[in-house]
Amino acid sequence: MNTTAENHSSKAGVFVSDSDKAHWHDSALWFVREKRDKQVNDVPEWEKLREAASAIKTHTVAQLDQYLQMFEQKATALGAKVHWAQNAREHNEIVHSILKNHGAQRVVKSKSMLTEECHLNPYLEQQGIDVVDTDLGERIVQLRKESPSHIVLPAIHIKKEEVGDLFHQHLGTDEGATDPSYLTEAARNHLREKFLAADAGITGVNFAIAETGGIVVCTNEGNADLGVTLPRLHIACMGIEKLIPRTKDLAVFLRLLARSATGQPITTYTSHFHGPQDDSELHIILLDNGRTSLRDQSDYQEALHCIRCGACMNTCPVYRRSGGHSYGTTVPGPIGSVLNPVSDSATHNSLPFACSLCGSCTDVCPIKIPLHHQLFTLRDQIRRNGNLALTKRIAMFLTGRILGSASLFRVVGRMGRWVMRGFPWLFHNRFNLWWKQRDMPPAPKQSFGAWYSANRKEKHR
Repeated sequence: MNTTAENHSSKAGVFVSDSDKAHWHDSALWFVREKRDKQVNDVPEWEKLREAASAIKTHTVAQLDQYLQMFEQKATALGAKVHWAQNAREHNEIVHSILKNHGAQRVVKSKSMLTEECHLNPYLEQQGIDVVDTDLGERIVQLRKESPSHIVLPAIHIKKEEVGDLFHQHLGTDEGATDPSYLTEAARNHLREKFLAADAGITGVNFAIAETGGIVVCTNEGNADLGVTLPRLHIACMGIEKLIPRTKDLAVFLRLLARSATGQPITTYTSHFHGPQDDSELHIILLDNGRTSLRDQSDYQEALHCIRCGACMNTCPVYRRSGGHSYGTTVPGPIGSVLNPVSDSATHNSLPFACSLCGSCTDVCPIKIPLHHQLFTLRDQIRRNGNLALTKRIAMFLTGRILGSASLFRVVGRMGRWVMRGFPWLFHNRFNLWWKQRDMPPAPKQSFGAWYSANRKEKHR
């Protein structure tokens, strides 16, 4: 059994051991969730938009082969060159081949979770190519030699004091400087040099339109535009699920995306690319990497509808308190806890259990993906596949026996109250992993059943 699966709780334990940072991380993400709620409340037709987006995605996934062919035909007619990649290895080899054919040694890259999924940066660096992430958060984690901890807010786990130390070391800023404006200006000057020297620009793709063959990239910093305007070579990397059928469908998703992701009415830059610029080349790489397999699984197919807004992470109590790196995956949080175990349940068997099943992720998902239902289904699948840890199997077996017997439930409850009052150290000890980071409530004087029986009798007198 892979250690990544076994280590979610231990990695989360490392994160929460810094109590101040854990609480700050929790508050920062909840602030974004509250911004989202305010924006949603200003859109009376919000639920209709969600329903429309879900229906569009369901239709597109059902006809995915036809729309992919249509997109390739239209994009090629516009002058783009379309490539197909079965997996991450093929994707990276295609990118390297394009760069090699153009003699490109310096690459600027905007935020792209797909290239993170494929581990493109280290691959290109091994080929002697200099790759610079130009999104501010991505550049911060790149300088720290870390992966993003959030798909929209990649450096949400890093405080400004840490950024100040990092920039002092790498960019020569004043020691001890923490002013966000000053640090941002330093990053802007640093990245400007990279843009001007770049031989190629790589972007992700938020939406691809089958009807026109165009692609859409959404950013808040304008770095994608700059990164593909100055160089003569633009490589766009997209998962095959990013397709939508028509241009008019785009308006539905744009109204949902920014509000769900960061609590904005719309992203600052929504850039449309229809073929290459004059004297330039546009290469579009369509990646499968398990998406076709996911499409064939009816229980989890709706996970392909995800538009990578991160709303499920901003609301998830487990993610907010344990940090994105505790998942050990490119895409963390509730959606990652579906996508990763579906593709490899042995490696990621703990992730569906990193969930309280509160359903908040499903409530905020702009595409109405039933995330907590999928996570619940995955738990049973992991058990049936024999990938459930022995400790969980024993705990679930004993819990099932107790909850399945009223008399046994009463006996265990009575014993538990007695132990909590007289021998609390039996619960409060280092061997009880559940108790860590939790405050045990005082033992009740009586069971709920006894209380309910007594109060019901009083009402009937």
